[in-house]
Amino acid sequence: MPRELTPADVVAVAALANLELDANEIELFARQLGDILAYADEVQQVDTRSVPPTASVLARYPADRPDEVRPSLGPEAALANAPDPAPRAGLFRVPRVIG
Repeated sequence: MPRELTPADVVAVAALANLELDANEIELFARQLGDILAYADEVQQVDTRSVPPTASVLARYPADRPDEVRPSLGPEAALANAPDPAPRAGLFRVPRVIG
């Protein structure tokens, strides 16, 4: 059974994410978040007592490889297709997104 979230719960979560929601979105997200939480509760009910602890899910297919020095792109090549590069500084310029 899905957990019911109140409109106030959704508004509080939206405020944390700096989102403005209209009444329809609040109702929709309350239902969707409730469904997600209900599924998480269902997953928590799975009996895992007989499953041994796992250090890595990639144990069969190790992703580790030895470090190897190889040539890489120089600053000019790396910045060649950047929309707003700062080539003298060797940096990408990005739009300000905070404050």
